[in-house]
Amino acid sequence: MPKQIFLTGASGNMGNAALEHLLLSHQDIKVRILVLPSELRHRRIRRWQDDARVEVLAGDLRNYEDVLAGVTGVRYVLHVGGMVSPACDRFPELTRQVNVGGAANIVRAIQEQPDPDAVRLVYIGTVAQTGSRNAPIHWGRTGDPIKISKYDHYAVTKTQAEAIVAESGLRYWVSLRQSGMAHPDMWKIFDPIMFHNPINGVFEWSTVKDSGRLMAAVCGDDVPERFWRSFYNIGGGPSCRVNNHEFMRVTFEALSGDYRKVLAPHWIATKNFHGQWYADSDALEQLVPYRSQSLADFMHEYRAAIPWYVKATARFLPRAIRKRIAGLAHAEGGSMAWIENNDTEHIDAFFGSRADWERLPRSWDRFELASAPTTPTLLDHGYDEQLAPDRWDGAALRQAAAYRGGACLSDASVGPYRPVRWRCARRHEFDMSPNLFLRGGHWCPQCMVDPSTYDEVARHSPYFRQVWPD
Repeated sequence: MPKQIFLTGASGNMGNAALEHLLLSHQDIKVRILVLPSELRHRRIRRWQDDARVEVLAGDLRNYEDVLAGVTGVRYVLHVGGMVSPACDRFPELTRQVNVGGAANIVRAIQEQPDPDAVRLVYIGTVAQTGSRNAPIHWGRTGDPIKISKYDHYAVTKTQAEAIVAESGLRYWVSLRQSGMAHPDMWKIFDPIMFHNPINGVFEWSTVKDSGRLMAAVCGDDVPERFWRSFYNIGGGPSCRVNNHEFMRVTFEALSGDYRKVLAPHWIATKNFHGQWYADSDALEQLVPYRSQSLADFMHEYRAAIPWYVKATARFLPRAIRKRIAGLAHAEGGSMAWIENNDTEHIDAFFGSRADWERLPRSWDRFELASAPTTPTLLDHGYDEQLAPDRWDGAALRQAAAYRGGACLSDASVGPYRPVRWRCARRHEFDMSPNLFLRGGHWCPQCMVDPSTYDEVARHSPYFRQVWPD
């Protein structure tokens, strides 16, 4: 009998790569994909419509009946689909309905299967959940504090959706937090979000090809039991770790251009984005091998994907390109629009203050391009991390809660996956499993997704203060 898989997001970059690698890696397979009716004629969907192994289901993640039809009878659910930035910034309520509501619908549909324990759910989270991690706190791992950058509706909804999955009571689920995903169509991105990513920030990229390989690998019969009910960072490893200015240089060179001729340093934010190097991304590779490309390998594909006329324009008409990009910086959501309109909330969030922005050099000759330290440094999670989950007793939970400025209100642990009662420093009480708390880095569901509380949280929480030095 064919291996039955339900895949969301097949028209997107990662979902499309997942479908391709699933069909390449597994011969006896049936993949059901959920596609919005408006995307049925998308080139990525048309490509597979004559393949008998692919079943196209027209529907919407917001509609439970559509999701139930997709989940019924399958062994694996690969939940890749959802709304992503920059669209999330413009449609926050729709983002919540799709990302949070969609995850809730998928969990409910699995729970209503005759044998929910026979279904394996793979949820795709995001590096955005841990927010701005510029040097010297640029090394991260799962269990670090959830910290949402201001105005990041995408990260809020992905954090809330991850909690729904982790607290579902399902036997087989996993959250894989995607990093920056390098794909050949990146040259087409032209949106004010390009000014939000700090020049001296970092990313550990994952290529779209390797992300697709990962989705095929998690459906293999050799995936170890210990892989499930946990959180992992998707990253390409040492060969995919770069400073943002290095990545900007090579991608502009692939376009036959020089970023210094078309961008000004004071157009680009210095904080409040996301990105980090992972101290633990090898853990996923060891459990479910998926890496096949370095960032240099990807750049060969990227250069080949850029049309000749785009390269010619960048090479011979840099002033025209600069004028167009400057217009984008002054458009709604652009950094210079905030300056022109004296939008102090956005200026403070992305630059620190108006005065900090004023001090930024106007020329690249005066701008310091920093390189982040390459020796990993780990945050303190506030408990003995050598303890296996089945040894998380009441003392360990109370210790970790106190390090977060709160308290564990339960006398003893009831196991890693069953909720216990907590209280945060701002006196909110809530239920959460020790697994989500310790290995996922989640805490108070109200404070965690509200950056306006972070100053107060950091005053009480040594754990959070590590990522909120201001």
